[in-house]
Amino acid sequence: MNSSKMETGSNAKKIQRLLIPVKKVVFGKGFFRLSAQSILTSSSWVDRLPLIQLAMNYSQLNLQVRITDVISAQAALKIHRDKRINNREAYRLIIDQTGISIYTSSNAGAYYALQTLGELLKIYGSVLPLCRIEDSPDFQRRGVYYDCSRGKVPRLATLKELVKRLAGWKINELQLYIENVFTFKQHPEIGKGYSPFTPEEILSLQDYCRMHHIRLVGSLASFGHLEKILALPQYRHLGELCGFRDFQGGTTLCPLDPGSSKLITELYNEFLPLFDADDFNVCCDETWELGKGRSKSRAERIGTGRIYLNFLLKIYRMCEYHGKRMNIWADILLKYPELLSELPKDIVLLNWEYEQDGANIAKTRQIAESGLAFMVCPGTSSWLTHGSRMPNSMANVTNFAEQGRKFHAEGLLNTDWGDNGHRNFLGVSLHGFAHAAAHAWNGRDVDDKKFTDNFCFHVFGQKDNLMAKSLKMLGSNYLRCGCTARNRSLLHEALVEPINKPNKQSPSPIDMMTEKGLSKIASQPPSRKLWPKIDKSLEKFESLALEELELAERMDCIAARRALAVKALRAGEKVNSSELERLSHQMSKIIKDFKRLWLERNKISRLKDNLILFSKTQKQLSRLAKKS
Repeated sequence: MNSSKMETGSNAKKIQRLLIPVKKVVFGKGFFRLSAQSILTSSSWVDRLPLIQLAMNYSQLNLQVRITDVISAQAALKIHRDKRINNREAYRLIIDQTGISIYTSSNAGAYYALQTLGELLKIYGSVLPLCRIEDSPDFQRRGVYYDCSRGKVPRLATLKELVKRLAGWKINELQLYIENVFTFKQHPEIGKGYSPFTPEEILSLQDYCRMHHIRLVGSLASFGHLEKILALPQYRHLGELCGFRDFQGGTTLCPLDPGSSKLITELYNEFLPLFDADDFNVCCDETWELGKGRSKSRAERIGTGRIYLNFLLKIYRMCEYHGKRMNIWADILLKYPELLSELPKDIVLLNWEYEQDGANIAKTRQIAESGLAFMVCPGTSSWLTHGSRMPNSMANVTNFAEQGRKFHAEGLLNTDWGDNGHRNFLGVSLHGFAHAAAHAWNGRDVDDKKFTDNFCFHVFGQKDNLMAKSLKMLGSNYLRCGCTARNRSLLHEALVEPINKPNKQSPSPIDMMTEKGLSKIASQPPSRKLWPKIDKSLEKFESLALEELELAERMDCIAARRALAVKALRAGEKVNSSELERLSHQMSKIIKDFKRLWLERNKISRLKDNLILFSKTQKQLSRLAKKS
């Protein structure tokens, strides 16, 4: 084999380290060496921001750059607008002996080309292979859906830092899940005690998103999942179950009550005008109580699905009034597929499914055949865990993205929830965000087996695979504990489950896990050997992520050890007091570290909900240690 072929083969292997793979690359013979001082040019002032970001990649190679709007022959990088490139997010990147040239028809295309170039600099350093890259996305909409309502309300600075990372992975849409965490002037009681967003924060975030070619799409619970609002005395009467036995507020509005439409109208009048995006997500998922309370007799006459549709059409008209295209979670409509033909044709269905083999993935065809626009919506599988369910998340994303491409989905919206207090950390979700971003851009060329290695290399600067091994181990603890459950890790519940079984008739999470599996997790190496030391070159966002991953691993470990102790106690066996004391001490440390890391990224919001649970567990262990 001659040297030029060997050279090309080596380059082809190296380019597989791209985090977001490109559609087409052809290598030439030879290299272009970056000089100690380079000129980066574009005639468009909009390119200045991503060029400044790219300059950081140059500085890490000890190279200096000068950015100018004058295209010259001496420039090492030239960005050209080419109207012949039809896809506005597509680009052509050429590296030849004279330098680097980018051709695109839009500002977004230039931005994404520079993200790819930044990754190439990380992979190849200052000596770039001659090549021609042709690239464009699989999906028009490539989004992240971030839960801000189950406990954690992120600080504006946190969201802006997240936006910067998502845009670097070529994500172009962000939705924040909001139930009650907004300061409604007409309904001031709704957000109290939950550190709600202000209109000014939403507008500031939207401006920042726009700079990075991300649309901030509004999202507001509008039918189900309104338990926090319905728990308030002044709104309780709007609940579907109001007046029924043991009613505590419920989760679902009564669609027959005129007050329900009035409330949503008033919330929309304040909320929707903040958003520039044409799309708006009304949610309307999991209306569990519909047809079981105040609307029961009507449901018996015309059907629960029909009641749902009638209220949905009222919400549709509200969106229409504000000039928004209604997006809606598809779960309820898929229960009544005969109603799909009656929906307005400009509605977008958001087909969600969070298990790798979930039934709704296969229903993508059914939605496509209805003629309605739709998005496929997998998830990070980070909620109700400490360290995610990584294998499930990756398979869920891969399978759903494939269906989306096959049936021409408008986009892929990757969800990240925070059920039961949002104990899961943002740092744990980053891998899932990046993995889905890669599949949303060019899914056919994502190598899932190598992705975690690439992620640790690009995000944390890890040049070996040791961190990737730790990340995979943490993300597989839900399997290693000896028993799995849908949509959660049993270790998450085991950390705070009462020592006395809450229900003697059915096994608890601790009962379900095996001693063998728990022992594997409990005996894994200490955290300092699993996770790299924080490098001073890392930005604070990534440094915090490392701390969050380390704490997630400790929480899984103590959950496993505590579960082993509880199993023994339930079996009437004696547990060594020194072990209980160690667990109590480590739980105290977790409380301290959890609080600190929560407040680093988030408002105080419902932090106390988790601290109360943790404190109860710690005190319980302390009391048992004294008795033993």
